[in-house]
Amino acid sequence: MTFETRLNDELIAKYTDGGFWVNRLITDYLDEWAERTPDKVAFIDSRRQVTYAELRAEVDRCALGLLELGIEPGDVVSFQLPNWIDWVVLHYACTRIGAISNPLIPIYREREVAFMVGLAGSKLIVVPREFRGFDHVSLVESLKPDWPALDHILVVGGPEAPASWEVFMSTPWEERRDPAELAALRPDPNDVTLLIFTSGTTGEPKGVMHSHNTVVAANNPLPERLGISTESVIHMASTLAHLTGFLYGARLPVQNGATGILQDIWDPKEFIGLVERHGITYTSAATPFLHDVLSVPDVNQHPMSTLSRFCCMGAPIPRALVRRAKELLPSMAVLGGWGQTENALVTLGIPGDPEEKVVETDGYPWPGMQIRTVDFDGVPVPAGTEGRLQVQGPFLFVGYANRMKMTQDSFEGDWFDTGDLAIIDEDGYVKLSGRTKDVIIRGGENIPVAYVENALYEDPRIESVAIVGLPDPRLQERAAAVVTLTPGSTLSFEEMQVLLKEKGIAKQYWPERLEVIDALPRTASGKIQKFQLRDRFGETS
Repeated sequence: MTFETRLNDELIAKYTDGGFWVNRLITDYLDEWAERTPDKVAFIDSRRQVTYAELRAEVDRCALGLLELGIEPGDVVSFQLPNWIDWVVLHYACTRIGAISNPLIPIYREREVAFMVGLAGSKLIVVPREFRGFDHVSLVESLKPDWPALDHILVVGGPEAPASWEVFMSTPWEERRDPAELAALRPDPNDVTLLIFTSGTTGEPKGVMHSHNTVVAANNPLPERLGISTESVIHMASTLAHLTGFLYGARLPVQNGATGILQDIWDPKEFIGLVERHGITYTSAATPFLHDVLSVPDVNQHPMSTLSRFCCMGAPIPRALVRRAKELLPSMAVLGGWGQTENALVTLGIPGDPEEKVVETDGYPWPGMQIRTVDFDGVPVPAGTEGRLQVQGPFLFVGYANRMKMTQDSFEGDWFDTGDLAIIDEDGYVKLSGRTKDVIIRGGENIPVAYVENALYEDPRIESVAIVGLPDPRLQERAAAVVTLTPGSTLSFEEMQVLLKEKGIAKQYWPERLEVIDALPRTASGKIQKFQLRDRFGETS
């Protein structure tokens, strides 16, 4: 499949000549470190570990196996795997042959998976037999008739060949295919390597496309600002199918010859144990993860002095949390950052920033990334004034898959409109102040409001619905569904949950509160005034 992108010769020259696009692939870094430090541990997960030499060997065998299955450059491979080394192997193998990786968050269910794999036109999907009690195989088998492009399903921990990932990975493909094919298939660094979905603010998720150059560029500034080196031990508990996990869990260790620690199920006590056992130096996650760690009894009694950086993305960091972290884990710097699937990490705090910058801003732009705020007519506003936040730079995505008009509409010239409102201070630090797009952020996870509302509207009992975010001390926001019902109808919270489950909506999108009222507040033109609902029900949350 060929996807249309926004790349052109002028854009490529701009960021290549500027030194931001270095024309390297993640597999180039893997090859480098496999030669220089073959016996060094590259990744450790809950099931096993691999050295750099072992990782390269697995990647090459997987890549040859993909070719044997008929996967060609430009084909999409979907995978809904937990934070396991198999995830990394498959992504790197796709890179090796020029296929496009389409990682899916493990908690996605029928509605999301059906749409995403269908839009991607995937030829292969790889899933676990079971993860956290859910049967992923039954899910993909039920959806397979709707995916005409899908040729193969592989199952990790699954049945006998040919569907078993383990059998696939143990097959000596190098005896059937010439390994020299891999070098000949090395993709152009400006080709699409990643198709990753972000929660839509309309009725559907958006397939964000990144090139090899954009995702390599997004990681290149981290060593200088955060002190990352070959000696670093980098932890990731956020799903690798989020851009945070993708960049800093699956790729950052290899770009720096470091060791990656993958945690497949979040547990703060287990994280503390991993720090003790492996000497973790760096982690990045949503703010609630930090809250959970600091809430573990006697956390400061554990040997955690190696942990020097905790980067919080996706939600503001409460001042009390920063102070508690400084008190309990004084060797650890807490840094706040902001970015989106479309633009990676745009801003991040700088180690040594004063407390007011850590808690009152969302960081300072990375080299090459530019931010500005404009009014609703597109006119730039002065420092300290709220405006629409726009971004340009080398980390920006190359388009929405099969949605070129949507891509074009999201830009004003070279500036990508983020859909956020923000204030940029005199020092260039940004503070997110609101959202022009209708999205709720629960613990760093975007809840696509219109998407869930549309599913609820399909129930004949519901006459109108508005989903709003209400404040929460740990997660920043929780979603509440405020509905009016058709005459004579009733709807309980439990019935709403059953409805969403039947619609195949991922559980993390379900509203955690239901309010049934007589009428939704509206403007004279009929638009629902959600701010009134937030004010009304936020007081009782």
